[in-house]
Amino acid sequence: MIMIIMGLASLFIVHVNGENSLSFDHQKLSTDGHYDDQMQNMKAFKHSLLTRRQLVTPTISSSPAPAPQAMNQPPGSRLHVYEVTSYGADPTGKLDSTEALLKAITDAFNGPSEGFLMKGIANLGGAYINLQGGNYRISKPLRLPAAGVGNLMISGGTLTASDDFPTDGYLIDLSASSSSSSYNYEYITIKDLMLDCNYRGGGISVINSLRTSIDNCYITHFNTEGILVQDGHETYIRNSFLGQHITAGGDPGERNFSGTAISLMGNDNAVTDVVIFSAAIGVMISGQANTLSGVHCYNKATGFGGTGIYLKLPGLTQTRIVNCYLDYSGIVAEDPVQLTISSSFFLGDAYILFKSVKGLAKGINIVDNMFSGSNKGIEIVQLDQSKGPFKQIDQVVVDRNNVNGMNLKATVAKGSVQGNGTSWTVDFSPVLLFPNLIDHVQYSVSSSGALFPSHALRNVSENRVVIESDVAVPASVFVTVDQGVSS
Repeated sequence: MIMIIMGLASLFIVHVNGENSLSFDHQKLSTDGHYDDQMQNMKAFKHSLLTRRQLVTPTISSSPAPAPQAMNQPPGSRLHVYEVTSYGADPTGKLDSTEALLKAITDAFNGPSEGFLMKGIANLGGAYINLQGGNYRISKPLRLPAAGVGNLMISGGTLTASDDFPTDGYLIDLSASSSSSSYNYEYITIKDLMLDCNYRGGGISVINSLRTSIDNCYITHFNTEGILVQDGHETYIRNSFLGQHITAGGDPGERNFSGTAISLMGNDNAVTDVVIFSAAIGVMISGQANTLSGVHCYNKATGFGGTGIYLKLPGLTQTRIVNCYLDYSGIVAEDPVQLTISSSFFLGDAYILFKSVKGLAKGINIVDNMFSGSNKGIEIVQLDQSKGPFKQIDQVVVDRNNVNGMNLKATVAKGSVQGNGTSWTVDFSPVLLFPNLIDHVQYSVSSSGALFPSHALRNVSENRVVIESDVAVPASVFVTVDQGVSS
C-alpha cells in the first residue's frame, strides 16, 4: 500500500509539473521558487513514509533459510519414511536382502502411531517403506511382525524370489496367526512394484484384511497365484499386469501355462483396469459381491484348456463383470445366481459357459456384449449339464448381444412364418439357450383372405411354437418367446 501511494503521489506531481511547464519558458521554470518548494515537500513526505514502514516491519534476518528435512529419515522420525538401503538392503539384487527388508518393516510396524482405524488396528500415520527403485532378492516372505496395524505403504522397487524361496510362499504376505481385531490389517497400500516370483510361489497374499490397495504392480513368474485375497473386505486391485510367463500372446508354450493370476476368496473386492497375459486361469472368484471392470484376459486360450474368469461359488455368485475383454479365453460360472456380464468383448470364439452343479440359474443378465469368432459354429453362451440339467431357472436374460462369426444364443427371441393352411410352426431351438423351455409366448396372425379364422397357441414343446386355426387361410404369424421366467 505504501509503494502504491508513493507511486500515485509521484505521478500526480509529475503530471502537474508537466502542465505548468507549458505555461513557463525553460528559464523561468528553472528559477521559479514555487517549483523548488514542491520538490522539497515531496522529498519530506517520502522520507516520512519510509521511516514509518521501517517502524512497523519486523527485521528480516539475512541468514539463509534452513534446508528442508531430508527424506532419508532414521526410523521413527516424524515423516515415517523407512528407506531400505539404510538397513543394508542390496539394491542390485546380488545379495540377499530379506533380513534388511524385514528390519525396515519391523521398524515401521513399531513406529509412532496416531490413534486407531478399526478397533484394535493402530494407525501408523502413513508409514512408508521405500524400496528406492532397487531390485532386492529375498529368500522368504515379507511379513509384518504381527496383526493390528494400518495406514502403511510399500512402494517403489522390485522384489525377486531367490532359488530357495519356499514354493508355497508369497513375496509379500499380509497374514497373521492371530489378531485382537476382526481383521488382521487395514488400509495397507502396495504400489509401484515389480514382483518376480521366480516360479517359486506367489506374489501377494492378503488374508482377512480390510481396504487393501494393490496399484500399478507387475507380477510375474508365479506358480500358484499372482494375488491371493482370502476373507476380509474391499481389496482393490488396479492398473496392474500379471502373467506367469512374460509374453504378449501366441506363446509356443501356452498349452503348458498354469497357476491363477488373481484368486478372490473374499467379499466386496474390485479388480479394475488389469491385464492378465499368461496363466491357466485369469481370475478365480469364490467370494460374493465382487466387481470386475476393464479386465483384459488373454492368459490361456479356451481351446488349450484355459479360462479367463471362473466363478466358483454355486448358488451365490453375486458378481458384476462389465467392460472387460475376454481374448480367446471365456467365462465359466457354476450354478450362477445374481450375475451380470455386460458391455464386454469376447474375441477368438471366447464364450460364456453355465455349469450345472445343482441345476440353479437365477437372476442372470448377459446383455449388450460383442462376440467375434471364426465361423466354427461356436455358441456365444453354452450349458454344461453333465452333472444334471438346470431345473430352477428364473429371471435369466440373455439378449441384445451382437455376434460375428459365432452362433447367437438368447433367452428372448422373435420369429415369423408364412403359409396357407391351418397350422404354423416357428422353431426357436437354434436360438434359445435352455432346451425345451418356453415360459411366455406372444403371437399375432395376419391374414389377407376373406375369412376371419379363430386361432390359438397349441404347443410349445422342444422350443417350437405351434399356432393353429379352425379354417385354412393364407396368413403370416409373428411370435415372441421368453425363457427367463420360471413357470
